[in-house]
Amino acid sequence: MTTTDSKTRPKISHDTREDHPPMYKVLLHNDDYTTMDFVVDILVRVFGKSLEKATQIMLNVHNEGKAVCGIYPREIAETKVQTVHNLAGSKGFPLKSTMEKE
Repeated sequence: MTTTDSKTRPKISHDTREDHPPMYKVLLHNDDYTTMDFVVDILVRVFGKSLEKATQIMLNVHNEGKAVCGIYPREIAETKVQTVHNLAGSKGFPLKSTMEKE
């Protein structure tokens, strides 16, 4: 029976960069026209937030100028940003959403 020395055994990492795609923060930005109710609705419908959490995020957007709505892989983040712009535009609101690499 052969034993393997732990010094010669290759180390296997289960948490490599290849295992996880880069993640992106999706943000909403404050403006003077979009209603607070509409922002809460976006956070519930697009980002799946509870009414309570959506209200907290909306207040952060209002008070801080912007807030993170969620963190997603690139393609999902892009889709969420585009969905926000489409819904806001259809209601005549200039609500801006962006994404940043985490």
